[in-house]
Amino acid sequence: MWIEVDGVRAFANTGGRDFYPDLPAVVFVHGAGMDHTIWQQQTRYFAHHGRSVLAIDLPGHGRSDGEPLATISGLNDWLIALLDVVGAETVAFVGHSMGALAALETAARHPARVSALALLGATPEIPVHDDLLDAAEADDHMAVDLIVSWAHGQRTHKGGNIAPGIWLMGGGGRLLERGAPGVLGIDLKACNDYADGLDAAAKVECPTLLLLGEADRMTPARNAGPLEEAIADCRKIVLPEAGHMMTVEAPRETLKALHQFIDAVA
Repeated sequence: MWIEVDGVRAFANTGGRDFYPDLPAVVFVHGAGMDHTIWQQQTRYFAHHGRSVLAIDLPGHGRSDGEPLATISGLNDWLIALLDVVGAETVAFVGHSMGALAALETAARHPARVSALALLGATPEIPVHDDLLDAAEADDHMAVDLIVSWAHGQRTHKGGNIAPGIWLMGGGGRLLERGAPGVLGIDLKACNDYADGLDAAAKVECPTLLLLGEADRMTPARNAGPLEEAIADCRKIVLPEAGHMMTVEAPRETLKALHQFIDAVA
């Protein structure tokens, strides 16, 4: 589905069905350097079970035009503009990593627009190691290599996919390599600069799910505690052995957690 937001064309995967603004909607927001494809195992379920779905490509990512947005605040503004364009008054937001920060900020600033919030691989702040930030800003392939290694749990390093022959780490590398020059560095800096996570969390009014990976080395599950405490209505699920890329490492478990939560509260 093509959408024009602020005069720039953006793409969203709708899970194989048309988007109808009169149905309860779920908006999926990807992480740094990624695109809508990280949600392939989750979006179809919602689209075929009574909901409208938008798995978006943020500006400058995937199939969307424009320049990447340099701040989490800017991503929040874009997300609200997107909802206005498609005519969705209230949605459930599902965000991963950088996308989780953007969804969190949106729920804090626009509580009337967010019926439920699922934060995957999220901590109040996402500091980025200097070596990774420098490599990404220089478009050094080492940034891709570091993220692929750190973002996947040890089970995935050895294989472990439910579909024989699928190489998740190789796929993760190809996904990051597809990004335009400079995009990954801009995204990681936006994450590194964001320091308002706990303030935003205290303003969230909707039911919230923290979905964390037991083996996540980029946003360790233990670091999400302050976020859980700051959000008034929050529940937490930790997926065994999953790393930061839980949507592809543990797709069935991720979907089960998301649909049980969203179906119960929104």
